[in-house]
Order: sequence, then structure tokens, then C-alpha cells
Amino acid sequence: MHVDAERDGDWFNVYFDLPGVDPDSIELTVERNVLQVKAQRQRRVKDGVETVISERPMGVFSRQLFLADTLDTDKLEAGYDNGVLELRIPVSEAAKPRKISIGSSNSGRKQIKG
Repeated sequence: MHVDAERDGDWFNVYFDLPGVDPDSIELTVERNVLQVKAQRQRRVKDGVETVISERPMGVFSRQLFLADTLDTDKLEAGYDNGVLELRIPVSEAAKPRKISIGSSNSGRKQIKG
């Protein structure tokens, strides 16, 4: 399955192409920093219908992504629309940039971006 990923501010977005997949067949798991997506696409069989061409892949599809420790997978959001599985994972608070105070004996404290 094809995938795109992007960082958008405080969110990490991942898009999986899963056309023709029943949303109930999609399994999404996260263990430690490994995200796994499994999905199944089955061919519809109709009585009295002869298959002439059969090129679309069928069966079980699986993909693993290794996520950075800086993502908060406990708050992962998932949605499926028009054959695309979209995952949104927030960047953890500890990984976000923050200002750090620095003491100085001359002019008191200053803040710099860290």
C-alpha cells in the first residue's frame, strides 16, 4: 500500500491508499513506536458471471512504519474516506520547542528559544 507522510506544525499526518477496502477490514495497531496497518480487499464473486480480466490486487495488505519517540501515539486519530486511511498523530509536549531561561550575573535572566 502506498503511503505519504508529512509534518504539519504540531501534527504528523500519514495517508495510506486503500481503494476498494471495506473499512471494517482495516486493523490499526501501535506497539511501542511501531505502527502497523493491515487491510483486506476481497473479490466479489457473482453467480453466473465470468471474469474476463483480473488485475487488481486482492487479499491482505500490511504496512509497518517506525515512528519517532517524539509522537504521542496515545492520542492518534484515524479516519477513512474515499479509499484513503488518514492518521493524525500529535507531537508530544516534551518534543515541542520551548523557551529556556538563562541566568546571568550582569543583567538578570534572559529567555532564548531552545
